[in-house]
Amino acid sequence: MELKFVDPRALKDNPDNARRSKSSPQADALLLATIRAVGIVQPPVVAPEADGGNGYVVDAGHRRVRQAIAAGLEEIAVLVIERAEDGGAMRSLAETLAHEQLNPVDQWRAIERLVALGWTEEAIALALALPVRQIRKLRLLANVLPAMLDQMVKGDMPNEQQLRTIASASLDDQKEVWKKHKPSKADPQVSWWSVAQGLTKRRMYARDASFGDDLAHAYGIAWVEDLFAPADADSRYTTDVEAFLGAQQEWMANTLPKRGVIVEAGQWGEPKLPPKAERVYGKPSKSDHTAMYLDRDGKVQSLAYRMPAAKQPKGKNGADVEADGDDIVVTAKPRPDVTRKGIEMIGDLRTDALHEALSRAPIEDDTLMALLVLAFAGQNVTVASGARDISCYGAAGLGEHAARLFDQEGRLAFEMDTLRIAVRSLLIDVLSCRENRSDSGVVARVAGTVIAADHYLPNMGTEDFLSCLSRQALEAACADTSVLPRQKVKDTRAALVEHFKEGRFVHPSALFAPAPEKLTSWLKMNEARQQPEDDGTPDELDGDALVEPLHDYAGDDDAEGFREAAE
Repeated sequence: MELKFVDPRALKDNPDNARRSKSSPQADALLLATIRAVGIVQPPVVAPEADGGNGYVVDAGHRRVRQAIAAGLEEIAVLVIERAEDGGAMRSLAETLAHEQLNPVDQWRAIERLVALGWTEEAIALALALPVRQIRKLRLLANVLPAMLDQMVKGDMPNEQQLRTIASASLDDQKEVWKKHKPSKADPQVSWWSVAQGLTKRRMYARDASFGDDLAHAYGIAWVEDLFAPADADSRYTTDVEAFLGAQQEWMANTLPKRGVIVEAGQWGEPKLPPKAERVYGKPSKSDHTAMYLDRDGKVQSLAYRMPAAKQPKGKNGADVEADGDDIVVTAKPRPDVTRKGIEMIGDLRTDALHEALSRAPIEDDTLMALLVLAFAGQNVTVASGARDISCYGAAGLGEHAARLFDQEGRLAFEMDTLRIAVRSLLIDVLSCRENRSDSGVVARVAGTVIAADHYLPNMGTEDFLSCLSRQALEAACADTSVLPRQKVKDTRAALVEHFKEGRFVHPSALFAPAPEKLTSWLKMNEARQQPEDDGTPDELDGDALVEPLHDYAGDDDAEGFREAAE
């Protein structure tokens, strides 16, 4: 190791530098100002040029050398070291990481270079003080389309969940999805959520499998480890759903108990028991049966059920008669603890208490959001969703969004990130602008305006959409472009398609902002109706009709009551 003073212009860049992405102009300006004020504090590290050259190659400190040249320095101090066996690859990576964190793409490229030079994943992890799992996670970027990597280098990175989905997909699938969602001049940002959605495949996890390795091998199931999952969890999975479910079915057939039967699951994941079967919630008896089925996640579930006993002969009063020789015992059907009318009264009382608590009890904002998700999951709520394929008269239940807010003990317990995901998923299922029965109306347009959904509208300058426009609308679309209207409509349309091929065109009628008159009409139709003032005179009633008392929150003062409860 030797300290020398050399002309910075004589130094050569290392073609295998770990950091390939450009630094920000602000960082370069700050470094230049520092060098002009105090000089270079830490000398760059250089190595003698290989292959008989007599110059020096920069091993670490490329930015310092460039800014020294920009500052006009005639001579700088450098630290000369011998070239390592790997060409200084590990030293360059470690030194670069110590100064400023590399973006994941540059880290992956540097790690792949070390692997090519003979370094193992364990050795790289030990040298960089990183977990081996992190090294393997970064190497997943080798499965990402190069065009996507180029976009990530610019700082436009997907989150970890989205990156996991992208890296797990094949390159052919990535190419097809990238064609639809690649950035344009009008919209340089990539919607990684849309890219990940287009590549999402259903996963069946090994932790949910009841079968062993023998059946997995027989069905050709190859487990893939999810390197983005927690390290202490079994994150192996497969996307071969049919093979997984087939192995589960065979395992159930091989382990079926004496009084067991395999049943199918219904639309909502509930088991379809035999007719007249009654589910046993307590401890099953020896005469009870067992039903095994696969739930919506592919897990094997089982429950006990009981078939009704054979009908006994009836007595004079309709009571059951049990005969044992000449003795006849008459048993009367016991009366339940609460009659049907009592259960209905309990339901009314619970509803009134629930409404009073919702209007008066102090409730935190996150709990209010969770309760709204629960309300949409009620069995009295169905939504004609624009996000699912439903029949003309079908509707979508929303219980799956609320289910993720519960813990294993069945209590409402959640983190804010989980709550946000549940609320976003719920809104996606509910809000729709489609021209069918799923249309939410003006409220969906207002929602799109609030969250700036106009920026996510795709390019409408296509043959399919422009063919829906009249001559006047097509000529209006040419106004802000270099395209001149043609004599024939099809020629104008073809010119616009060619013009917007690499750009983005959004027709004004597609914007989310609703027409003022429509919004005003909706507000007037849905404005709160005032309760009639009480003059103290009771209404006349027929017979024993009951008067249901008005709640304090039934009138226009409800907002004030809600504010008091929140305080």
